[in-house]
Amino acid sequence: MKTDIILCGVGGQGILSIATIIGEAAMKEDLNIKQAEVHGMSQRGGDVQSNLRISSDPINSDLIPLGGADVIISMEPMEALRYLPFLNKEGWIITSSTPFVNIPNYPDMEKVKEDLNKLDNVIMLDIETLAKENDVPRSANVILLGAAQKALNIDYEKLEDAIRSVFGRKGDAVVDANIKALAIGKAAQK
Repeated sequence: MKTDIILCGVGGQGILSIATIIGEAAMKEDLNIKQAEVHGMSQRGGDVQSNLRISSDPINSDLIPLGGADVIISMEPMEALRYLPFLNKEGWIITSSTPFVNIPNYPDMEKVKEDLNKLDNVIMLDIETLAKENDVPRSANVILLGAAQKALNIDYEKLEDAIRSVFGRKGDAVVDANIKALAIGKAAQK
């Protein structure tokens, strides 16, 4: 079993939290993991990207080569397109449909959606609206994780357990909100 994942978005959107949850779940399945992060100008709305490699076999490098990613999880649709050269031909893109317009020359959103819709394996969700409508406004990133669960090849229960481990010190309300968000995303992946 091998899954190479690129997580991307803009600073403050929760990319590194998703990476932590996936990593924790992978360790609960006794899998090997390697991770590399690029924070950029994350505190100023810049891009954040993480390479996360999971395998039942030893992993030599923490970086994913061009054409090697099995999954791109993106909190922002333009960022999903930025990392498209890293996606393999059968790979999946799971992305938010809501742009984070932080640059003056942000591309036309209709063109971004058109480019994403040309691809075979894309799940595009309005995670911000889903989070607000379901009273988990701070867990939009975990909704996206739930939508990516099948593509990640990690048992759903292991992701729930990882949420309990990662957010446990923040209290039951935070854990419950994130488990609810994971379930919302899983239901939306169909």
